Amino acid sequence: MFRTIENNHATVSITIEGNPYVVPADISVAAAVLLSGFKKVRNTPVTNSPRLPFCMMGVCFDCLMKIDSAPNQQACQIIVKKGMKIELQDGASELSDYL
Repeated sequence: MFRTIENNHATVSITIEGNPYVVPADISVAAAVLLSGFKKVRNTPVTNSPRLPFCMMGVCFDCLMKIDSAPNQQACQIIVKKGMKIELQDGASELSDYL
């Protein structure tokens, strides 16, 4: 189980998949999603396999999510901010998602 070590963190309110969560400030989006109990963050485009953040340092790309309407964001490289809207991503995002 993914959990914080101590409980004296400043917190921020975010939305994941339309549901509100309060998470420690200054952690990555990937860590916030794991801390919130999600069992997958995306499905692969080829085999539809469920994926979770793996390396947590921007190398593996298993943490791709839609963050504040922008698809294919490396969630391990983005720090949570108050009011951030996070959506899990199925497969590959289309170019039209950026326009």
